[in-house]
Amino acid sequence: MIHKIWMGLFTVGIIYSFFYGKETYMENRNPMEYKPVFPLLMSMAIPPMISMLIQSLYNIIDSIFVSQLGEEALTAVSLIFPLQNLSLAISCGIGIAMNAFIARHLGAKDDNKASYYATQGIVMSLVHSLLFLIIGLFFIRPFLNMFTTNQNVINYGMQYGMIVVSLVIGQFIHLAIEKMFQATGNMMMPMIMQIFGAVINIILDPILIFGYFGLPAFGVAGAAIATVIGQFSAASLAFVLFKKYNTHLHISFKKFRVDFHVISQLYSIAIPSSVMMCLPSVLVSLLNGILSSISQSAVAFFGVYYKLQTFIYMPTSGIVQGMRPLMSYNYGAKLKERMHQILKVSGLVIAAILGAGTLLFFIVPNVLLSLFNASSGMLEIGETGLRILSLSFIVSSFGVLMSGVFEALGLGKYSLIVSLLRQLLITVPLAYILLNIMGIEGIWLSFVIAEAIASIVAYILYHKKFKTI
Repeated sequence: MIHKIWMGLFTVGIIYSFFYGKETYMENRNPMEYKPVFPLLMSMAIPPMISMLIQSLYNIIDSIFVSQLGEEALTAVSLIFPLQNLSLAISCGIGIAMNAFIARHLGAKDDNKASYYATQGIVMSLVHSLLFLIIGLFFIRPFLNMFTTNQNVINYGMQYGMIVVSLVIGQFIHLAIEKMFQATGNMMMPMIMQIFGAVINIILDPILIFGYFGLPAFGVAGAAIATVIGQFSAASLAFVLFKKYNTHLHISFKKFRVDFHVISQLYSIAIPSSVMMCLPSVLVSLLNGILSSISQSAVAFFGVYYKLQTFIYMPTSGIVQGMRPLMSYNYGAKLKERMHQILKVSGLVIAAILGAGTLLFFIVPNVLLSLFNASSGMLEIGETGLRILSLSFIVSSFGVLMSGVFEALGLGKYSLIVSLLRQLLITVPLAYILLNIMGIEGIWLSFVIAEAIASIVAYILYHKKFKTI
C-alpha cells in the first residue's frame, strides 16, 4: 500500500515537474530568447509605436496651433526644427548605445556590467544636455539669420527656440531611462512616460498659446513652454517608475569615475546613431536654404511635410526599438537562427507600415495640408509634393530595417553609411541638380532616388556581415 502511495506521489511529481517545472524554467529565462518572434516583437514594439505616434501627434498639434498665428510663426517653428531634432538625435543616440550594450550584457547574464554601462550613459546624457543650454542661449539668432531676413520670423524663432533648445535636460533624462527599460525588455514603462508627457503638452498648448483660464497669451513662446513642461513631466515620471519597477539594473553614483574605455564604446554607437538622427536637421537646413530662394510657402510646406512624415516613420521606429534589444540579446546569447527570424518578421511589419503611409500621402494630400491652415501657395506646391515624397516611404523599408539591425549589432559605421546615403549625400546634390532640370518637383524626387540607392547598399552590407555571424 505504502509503495503504491509513493509511486502515485512520484508520478504526480513527474507530471508536475514536466508541466509546471518546465514553465518555471521558461519564466526564469528572459522571454527575449524563447518566445515566438512575432507576438514577442509586437509586444515590445506596440508600446513604443503608440508612444511615438502620440509624440508625432503632439508635434503636429504644436504646428497646427502655431499655424493659427500665421505663416510667419509656422515658418519660424519650421526653421527651429533642425535644432530641436539635433537635441533629440544626441539624446536618442546615447540612449541607443546604452540600450545595445545593456541588452548584450544581459544576454550574456552579466547584470553588473550592464548596470555599469547604464551609469556611464546617464552621466553622458546630463553632460550633453548642458551643451544645449549654451546653444539655446547664444546661437539661436545667428542660426535664424542664416535662413531669413524677415524680422517677424526671427522674433518668433527667438521666442520659440531659446526655450525649447535651452531646456532639453528633461528630454535627455527621460530618453536615457526609456532606453534602459527597453534594454530589459520592458516596453510598457516607456510608453506610459511618453504618453504622460505628450498629453500634458497637448493640454497646455492652446492654454499657453492663446491664453485661456486667465493666463496671458504667450503665442509662439507658449508652444515652447508647453513642450518643455511635457518633457520635464515625462522625466519626473520616468525617474519614479525606474525606481519602483526596475529589477535588472542597479544604478549607483557612489565612487563614480569616468571610464573612458566604456565611454568610447558607447560613443562608437552613439555618434553614428546621433549623426543619423541629425541628418534630417542638416537636410532640412540645407534644403530650406534652397527652398527659401523659391518662396516662403515652399519653406513652410517642407516644415509641414517633415512633421507629417514623422507620423509615418515613428511607428517603424517603434518596430526598430522593439527589434533592437531582441537582436542585441540574441546576438549576445549566440542564437543565430532566432536573429534571422527576428529580422524577417521585423522587415515585413516595417514594409506594411510604410506602404500604408505611401497610400495615405498619395491619396489625400489636400486633407493633410488643410490641417495646417495651408495657404493657396502652400497647397499648390504641397499636393504634388506630398504625392512624390510618399513614394520614398515604401522604397526606404529595407534601409530603415537594416539601420536598426546594424545598431543592435554594434555596427554603427554600417548604419551611418546607410543613413548618410538616405538623407544627405545623395538627396542634397541631387535636389539641386533636379531643381534646375525639373523645377521644385525635382527636389521631392531626389528623396525617392536616395532611398532606393540606400536600400540597395544596405542589402549589400547585410549579406557581407551576416555571412560572418
